Parts: sequence; C-alpha cells; structure tokens
Amino acid sequence: MTHEPLNPADRPGPRPDGAPYGVADEARTDRPDRPTGHQPDERADHDADGGSADIVPIASARAGRLPYGTQPDPPPRPDLTGLPDLPDLSVLPTLEGAVVRVDQPDRPGDRRDWRIDLEEKARTRRPIVPLWLRSRAEAAATLKWVGKHYAYVAGYQATRTPLYAARLLARTPRGFGRLVGGAITWTFDLEGEPVRRAAVMKADPEAYLKLSRQRDARVRLRVWVAGIALVALLIAAIIVAGAPTLAQWAALAAALLMLGVLGRPTDRPLIDRAVIPPQVAKLTSDVVVRGLGSIGNSAINSHIAKNPRNPIDFINPIHRDGPGWRADIDLPWGVTVSEVLDKRDKLASGLRRPLGCVWPEPVPDEHTGRMVLFVGDQDMNKAKQPAWPLLRSGVADLFKSTSFATDQRGRFVGLTLMFVSVIIGSIPRMGKTFLLRLLALIAALDPRAELHLYDLKGTGDLSPLESCAHRYRAGEEDDDIAYAVADLRALKDELRRRAKVIRNLPKDICPESKVTPELADNKSLRLHPITIFVDECQVWFEHPTYGAELEDICTDLVKRGPALGIVLVVATQRPDAKSLPTGISANAVIRLCLKVMGHTENDMVLGSSANRNGFKATMFSFSDKGICYFAGDGDKPRIIRSVYIDAPAAEKIALRARAARERAGTLSGHALGEEFTEDVGPRFDLLADIAAVVAEPKLWSETVVARLAELRPTVYGAWADQEPDARAAQLTAALKPHGVKTGQVWGTTDDGKGANRRGITRDDITKAITERDGKRSSAAAS
Repeated sequence: MTHEPLNPADRPGPRPDGAPYGVADEARTDRPDRPTGHQPDERADHDADGGSADIVPIASARAGRLPYGTQPDPPPRPDLTGLPDLPDLSVLPTLEGAVVRVDQPDRPGDRRDWRIDLEEKARTRRPIVPLWLRSRAEAAATLKWVGKHYAYVAGYQATRTPLYAARLLARTPRGFGRLVGGAITWTFDLEGEPVRRAAVMKADPEAYLKLSRQRDARVRLRVWVAGIALVALLIAAIIVAGAPTLAQWAALAAALLMLGVLGRPTDRPLIDRAVIPPQVAKLTSDVVVRGLGSIGNSAINSHIAKNPRNPIDFINPIHRDGPGWRADIDLPWGVTVSEVLDKRDKLASGLRRPLGCVWPEPVPDEHTGRMVLFVGDQDMNKAKQPAWPLLRSGVADLFKSTSFATDQRGRFVGLTLMFVSVIIGSIPRMGKTFLLRLLALIAALDPRAELHLYDLKGTGDLSPLESCAHRYRAGEEDDDIAYAVADLRALKDELRRRAKVIRNLPKDICPESKVTPELADNKSLRLHPITIFVDECQVWFEHPTYGAELEDICTDLVKRGPALGIVLVVATQRPDAKSLPTGISANAVIRLCLKVMGHTENDMVLGSSANRNGFKATMFSFSDKGICYFAGDGDKPRIIRSVYIDAPAAEKIALRARAARERAGTLSGHALGEEFTEDVGPRFDLLADIAAVVAEPKLWSETVVARLAELRPTVYGAWADQEPDARAAQLTAALKPHGVKTGQVWGTTDDGKGANRRGITRDDITKAITERDGKRSSAAAS
C-alpha cells in the first residue's frame, strides 16, 4: 500500500534526531516513536493482542482539519449553581486552562467616573498665582529687590562711562581699517578670489570663465553702489560741517562709536560685568540626582542605575522660591523622606552646598516618599533677617497672629498666643531662653496681658521684662519655689473663678464659652489674658516637696487654661518624661523644638511619631542657633528661625510695653513694687508635722499623707488627692532631702487583712529632727 508523502510544511516540529524530514522518512522503521507507514495514531489503536487498527488516509485527515488560526469550540462549562463558597473566577484560571488577568483592560462600554478624574487633577493643580505674589509684603519685597538690583547695575555702568569711551577711542583705528578693508573686499569681490585661483590651478577654463563673468557682473553693480555711498557720505560730512557744534560732536561720537564697535577684540568685551556670576550654582535635576545618589541609600542608587534616563521623578519644574531653589520630588519606591533627613549632611555634600542651606521636608498630605527640597543661596543661620515689625514701635494683640520668626525663604512666620499652651525644648546653648523671652515680649506688648515670669535658671535672662511683670522671680531657692507655688495656687483659684464667670454669661455675649477679645477688654469681668513663662521648668516638676503639686496645677492650666484666657509657656533643656510631664506635653498645642540629641526628646516636644514622620530636630547642627521646628500652627511642622532680640533691645521694648500699660491703666503687681502678701509657700516643718500626726512605731505612707492633709489642708491637700501609690511616692520624695528613707511596713487594711506597704518608722523621724536641731544649734553657737 502506498501512502501520500507528508508535506514537510505540515510537520509539527523537527525530527527527534535533529535531521530534516524528507520523503525517505516515510518508510523508516528504526524510529522508536513512530511505526512503519507513518500512521500518527497507529500505536494508540493497537489491540491488546497486537493487532493493528484501521489505517486512515492522510488526504482524508487533512480535509478534516480546521482552517489555520482557528480554535476548536471549548467544551460546555458545567453548571456551578448552588455550590457553596465559590471563589472569584475573575482572578482564577478558567476550566479551559486560560488565566484571567487581575488587571482587566478597559472595555469599550466602560466609563470611568469623571468626578474621580477631576479630584485627582485637583490634588495636583499648580497655583494660578505664584507664591511670591500671594503676599503683599513678599511681592513688595521681591519688587524692591529687583528695583535695587537694576538701579545698582545702572549706577555701576554709569560711573564707568569714561572708561568705556576710552576703550572705544583706542579701538577706532582698528575699526576704521576693518571698515575700509571690508568695503574694498566687498566692492571688488575679493572673497571669491581663492575660488577663481583654484579654477586656474585645475586648468578648468569653463569654470574659470563662468566665475569671471559672475565676478564682472557683481563688481559693476557694487562699484556703482560704493560710489553712491561715498557721495552720500561726503554730502553728510558737508552738512555736518555746517551744522551747530553740538550736532558735530554728536556725529563725531556716533562715528567713533561705530568704529570702536567694529574694532572690538573677540576675547575682550567692551562693558564690564556689574555683578560677578554667583558662586551658587543653579539647582538642576542632574545636581539633585547627584545629591540623592551620594547619601548612600541602596534603594535610591539601585533605582538610578536601572533608570539612567529618568532616575528621579520631579513633580514640578525646579524653580526659584525666595532666596533659593525648590524641587518637588517623588523618591523611589520604598524610600521615605525620613531616610533622606537622616543623611542631610551627605545630601548637602552631594549638592556641594553648606549644611544650613539644604532643607529637605516631608509633605504630610502626600505619601511618605514625597519630598520638598529647598536649597537656599545662603546658610539659614547666617542670612540677614528682616527687622522685627515690633522692634521700634507698635503693640501686639494676643488674639491675632504676631510675627516672631522667619522661614528658610526669609518670610515672617506668625503665632497666635491665645487659646494655646507652648512647649520649648532643646539642648543648652541653642537659643531656647531667647525664644522664650521673645514670646514674653509679644505678651508684654499687649497692654491687657498679665505677665508671670519665672527664671528658674537664675541668671536674669528675663530681667528686662521685670518692669512690666505682674509676678517675677529668678532663682530656684526655697523662697523662689514657695513664691511660685503660692502664685500658681492663686492662678488655680482664678481658673475656677473664670469658669464660673463664663458659665454665667449670656450666650449672646459669650456664645463659644471662652474668652473673646471683647470680654478681655471688659475690665469689670477681669477676663484679661494671663501669661505664665517658665524657663527651665524641670526645676519645678522635679522638686521633692512641691513637684507633684506644681505638675498638677500646670497640667490643669494646660488643659483648661487656654479657653479661659490663661496661657502657659514652658521651656526646658531636658525634654524627658520627668522634666516634662506627659500631662503637659500631650496637651500643649504649640511646640518649638530646637536641636535635641535623640528621637525620644524629639517626640517629647514635637509629639508622638514626629521622628518617624520625618520631623527631626536632631538634624540641626550646633551652629543652627534659634532654628527650630514649629508645630501646632498649620498642617505640618515648619522649620523656622526665631527673631534675635538681645538683652538691651529687649529692655527697650519692655520699657515701651510698660509705657503702654501705664496709659491703659493695666500696670499691676511686681511692676508697681507690690509685695506678694498671700500665703507664699511652705512655712512649716515637714518632720515636725509627721511627728505630730504619727504616734505608732511604724505607719504606711499613704496613711501619713492623709493625716497631714487633715492637719494642713492647704499644704498637703494636693498630696492626699492622689492615688495611694502616688501618695507614698510623694512622701518618699519629700523625706529624701532630710535623709529619711521609707521601706516596707506591715499593717492592717480597713477589712482587717494584713499587708506589706511602703511606710515610715517614727524613730527615723525623731532621729532626723534631733540631728537637724543639733546642727542648727552648732551653727548658731559658731
């Protein structure tokens, strides 16, 4: 039986042994995968007893094939109705084995909600009005700078006019020679002479004759033009000779100017530069990529290496923003702004700019990889600040924003002191006290505000404001602490009084249940602003006797005081949990954080997770005095530089504030020389009081505190208001300076059960009293 040869084009692939298929292959029997006769299905159709199946002619098999490019109909899909917990078939392989893509392409009938598109576009719209035109003051400053710049350029060039005239005169002969030579060359077509000479050298008569005829035609025309020009020039000279002297000099100057310009050297300009090219290079995308690539971040370097043509995504064009350049950047995937802030010094090195000029910032409203990079022309701590608006005149209004600092671009930043509490934290020598005194000066310039000033450092940094302070104390001695305790107790009573006054006012007068400017102006209500400024507040809160009471009162003032017109401003150089209690740090609205050394201190001042979100005061250098993060006013913390007011200037401002208070009739307290005659503090003997209330050999500390509160409610009442463990800790701290230690004491609870709790031994108290009295007697005798 003969078979039709199989067309090689119909073969499914190469032969297993690598040789090409051919007609001779049809009769091969040595192929293990194919029987004689080239029947593809023969092996599958063999019977179990070795018989062979029917042979199908290949022509019939070809006739039954589907056209090229078509697929057989898929088998019917089974009915899956009623099956429990069916998976989402849109993301799973189908029954035919084809995988359905998760990200489906848009189908012709699908339409995206147009509101989503508009919302996305609205988030990325660029401002219609440039930033420097949004503020009248900033626009005026920019226009003033531009005017001064070009006025300087004009003045610089005007003073050098004689020099430029001398240069022109010296270049006149060369210019005259160039003019005559150029006229002769043009008239006689001398520029074509090399071409004609080349035709002669090649012995090409046809080209030479053609060039000669062209040259003759040009020369005939140009000779007439040159002659007419000479005649016109001669006529003009005759006219000028008969003109007035001024016209003659003007014509001569014009001629010399033209000849001087024609005679200028190519390598030496006539006019000098009025402004030397800046040393600060323009910020470009290449410079930014170089800077980011130098910080040693593996993800950034990998992204730059894989995308050399578009290594970093820039959201907006790099543009001028005040005295510097601004770049809005999307960092590579997985890189956060916090990682760049940690390497700010390396970024500055990569940009070849001083550290104080480079300020990367996160954008809170965007993802954590969106960064604003501002590169200033000058170091922020060296740039000249504009004069403080209140330096020489004017008064402040605590209910309105008052300028107290500038940002990296030199623009003023304002702060509204009413309805807030303020925390200032930093390491020593970074400008913390200067910033506190500046805020106190703002409060002093509001004649209605009552000032309570406490300089616990004791160096007199707040003394310039003593002339207008209602309460003032400098130092940390026992009398100073007693004075402050008595003042804060009075303020706590005043807080309660104000709450009652506001509660009883009609709603049309006090609709928001807080102090308003109108209520503050009404002297009969006595709801004027009260401001308390405390430098080195940790001295209060760590005091062994009154620390808990001071903390309790200050926490109350921070929580309830702002709505009642009482503002507390504290500053500390040790922003930790002990120096800055959590109740205060968690409720203060305004936070000013200068340089700190660790992320814990950073978050204590700026708030939880500030360091993780990229706001790190640890990045400030030791030369960044007065530069801090300003949080609580606006959507995100900002980097600012406080206005610098030294002690002599502060004293002059305070005297102006005192004069305003005298005119308003609001000068009071310490400023008038009044003595604070209220109960000014602990005029009692703690050891003697304990000995008076304790008759038992041993007694629990919490019980001792309860008895002390019954003996002197005004002194120990705050101790007794605490939890039992806090009472015991308070008594332990109060006894520590006297050398008395507490320990475990066995006692009986109210229900008759025995227990071990912290307590005192009466013998320790009497022994401490004896030793103290003995020392006093010896000192008196000596």
